Order: sequence, then C-alpha cells, then structure tokens
Amino acid sequence: MTAALRFEGSFRGSAGTLPPATRLECKVCWHVYDPAEGCDVWQVPAGTPFTHLPDHWRCPVCDGARDQFMVLDGGTAPSPEPEAPALDPRLLEIVKTAPGRLEAAFREIHVGQMRGVPILNEVLAVKALGFRVHEGRVLGMLITPWFMNLVLLPGPDEDWSRLVTGAKELIAFPSGVYEFLGANRADVGPYKACSLFSPMFDFPNMLQATDTAQAALVALFDPANREPGAPTGEIRRRREAELAAIEAAEAAAEGAEAVPGAPVPAEAPVAADTAPVLPPLSPVPSRRELIFRTSAAPARSEPAAS
Repeated sequence: MTAALRFEGSFRGSAGTLPPATRLECKVCWHVYDPAEGCDVWQVPAGTPFTHLPDHWRCPVCDGARDQFMVLDGGTAPSPEPEAPALDPRLLEIVKTAPGRLEAAFREIHVGQMRGVPILNEVLAVKALGFRVHEGRVLGMLITPWFMNLVLLPGPDEDWSRLVTGAKELIAFPSGVYEFLGANRADVGPYKACSLFSPMFDFPNMLQATDTAQAALVALFDPANREPGAPTGEIRRRREAELAAIEAAEAAAEGAEAVPGAPVPAEAPVAADTAPVLPPLSPVPSRRELIFRTSAAPARSEPAAS
C-alpha cells in the first residue's frame, strides 16, 4: 500500500485522519465506495476501510485512480458495545484477598485440629479457587482434605457480623436453589457455605478435586442444569417452611427441658379445608445433583462443619 495517500479535498489530503467508516466518491463518475459494502469487482470484503484497499485498486466504474476519490461522509460506524458497569474496587479487593485468608485459616485448622481425623483425605490440600463477583458479593470454591464447599462472602456494604453459625439459608442461582450454612470465624470473618462433597475420598488426587470444583462453578451458572419442569419456587417455599418448623420444634424442646415435667407441645393440627392442595413433589435433589445433573456424581453426604 502507498505510504502516504492523498485524497483531493479530504482532510487536507491526509489519509491518516480518515475514519475507517468514511465513504468516498469518485469525482469522475460519482461512484461511491462504502467500506460497509466493500467492492465486488475487486473482491474487497465488506468492512474494508478505504485506506486499506490494495495498491492496485481503481474505481470499478470508470477505472479512475484512487486519489481521485473525495470524502463523501463519515459513513455509519458500528454501534459500540455498551460498556460493562465498573466494579466496586472494594469488591475486587475482596476477590483478590479472600482466597489467601481462607487458605491460611483452613491450613491452620488442618494442621492444628484435623490431623489424624479419619475423614481426612491426606492426598488433598487446602485450596481456594474461582473467586469472582456475584450480585454484589464474592463467590468461590474452597477445597480441603475433608470438604469441598461453595463460599459466599458479603459485599463491602453488608454487615454479616451477627450471622449465626449453622443458620440455614436458601440462595438461588441460575441452575437451582441451594442451601447455605452461616459461619463466622475470627480469622476469616462471616461467610456462608454450601457443602458439595464431604468427606473427600472420591478424589484420588488434587488435580481431580480442582477440576471438579471449577466444573461445579461453571455448572452453577448454567440454566440448562436446572431440573426440567422443577417447581423451584415451590421447592424453596416448602424447604423454608421445613426449616422454620424444625427451628420452632427445637426451640420448643429446649423450653420444655428448662421446665422439668412440662409436656412437649404437639404440632397444631391443620384443618383439611384450609390446607392448600399442592401437587406432590419428588424429593429435593442434592446440591451436587442440581449442579452436575449426572448420576455419575458421588453419593450425597452430610455437610461438613466449615
């Protein structure tokens, strides 16, 4: 291509100032070269700016030289992609620092409290991975020799200091609704964890554990993994009702123990005509079944203390 093209009447003859979408017109025959269309005669593909035409290119109508073309207009530039909103730098700082804090805390637990415990898979190590911003919070995966958990950390403007350890909460993701347990450690701060695997004997090495964790994070946000036809809202409502009933029963039992000889309150009967008629639901799938949607996933186990 010629080093310095000149266009009569075009930005003082400088090709360097010509926007890529500019249309130019032959001053001899008035043929218009439009970068959006290219040139079929010279087999120039659409999207080629005038300044990128081959050196041998000439007007396909009158065979006029390219330097006889004049600027017609700026053309129609493609609409720019909308910029993603800037992330709160405080969130990005949590994403950056959370893995190190979690790993340090649970390595100390591993060495100081878990050595020799039968549920340990000693070929595994402590690893936090995949942390990213999710709906104003920070989400990632934590692997230890005794569990694999999703970990959800509060956003910078949230106060989880009163989060009760063991408190249950259902949280929705594109692939389904998952049960998280509250945790509050002095060395990490408050967070919520969803147990996927515990114990970890299904993993023969760390590579397989980390691959599974990364796959789980991808599957978590894939709506295709939602159970077809699953009444997710109803499952969530019923599960929340079950949790509330369990907590009420536990509170009542504690109260009865405080008063010797007091009868344990029975469940209040529900009138048949006031009870809502709902279609029967199949058992709620395990967290791993919801994420992976495969029978090859290891059998569900009880959540590990985190």
